[in-house]
Amino acid sequence: MRKIFSLTIALVAAFFANTSDYSSASAQNVQLHYDLGHSVADELSARPSVTTTVEMFRPDKFGSTFFFVDIDYFTDGVAGAYWEVAREFNISRKLPFAVHVEYNGGVASSQINDMSTRFQHAALVGGAWNWHSADFSKTLSLQAMYKHYFKGQHAWNEQFSSFQLTAVWGMQFCNRMFTFSGFADTWYDPNVNGKMVFLAEPQLWFNVYSLPSCEDIKLSVGTEVELSNNFVWTKSGQNNRFFAVPTIAAKWTF
Repeated sequence: MRKIFSLTIALVAAFFANTSDYSSASAQNVQLHYDLGHSVADELSARPSVTTTVEMFRPDKFGSTFFFVDIDYFTDGVAGAYWEVAREFNISRKLPFAVHVEYNGGVASSQINDMSTRFQHAALVGGAWNWHSADFSKTLSLQAMYKHYFKGQHAWNEQFSSFQLTAVWGMQFCNRMFTFSGFADTWYDPNVNGKMVFLAEPQLWFNVYSLPSCEDIKLSVGTEVELSNNFVWTKSGQNNRFFAVPTIAAKWTF
């Protein structure tokens, strides 16, 4: 799980660039995902089955700040953690463009050999185009960024320059009873088959708070499907396959 936010809220920053009431656009949520990867393929049987995600978004008069932290769990405790933090600076109050700056990094352990490793962390900078419908029920962000990987702890983790293209979307429908949101990333990595990595995580949520008399119950239940190519490491030590891994999920929005 990574980089999924309640997008209908997240891209409201474009609207609040023209007002001082930023607090009403701020939001946080906590998600719990049960990963079904062990049912998809035996090669994923060593994958952590549970992930919690904490997300925060806050706009201000200059732009917005967003971060999330994923924590994965084995049955005997925490398997690893990954986080991304991003800052956008609005170019103009009237134009939907922003400068995007981001950091990615984390650490993981393995059930197979009891070893842990730091992810090869990266910094990104580029531009974003943000769009929303008049009622903010539909949102879209397109980002194009230069990405720099820093040297890692292993000899094969050499630093290199890359690029990343990102699309982030959100849509609420049926009187905001359902939310369809997600992201798709494509980036260059010379160390993988075909030199390109693809990762997308669409989510579908049923919003309990949309029901009559349930407005204070900020609960959503649903699913996420992790679609990836050249991204997921299998227990045989390969990451050159396509996988579609679903989850069963719950989310509480603050």
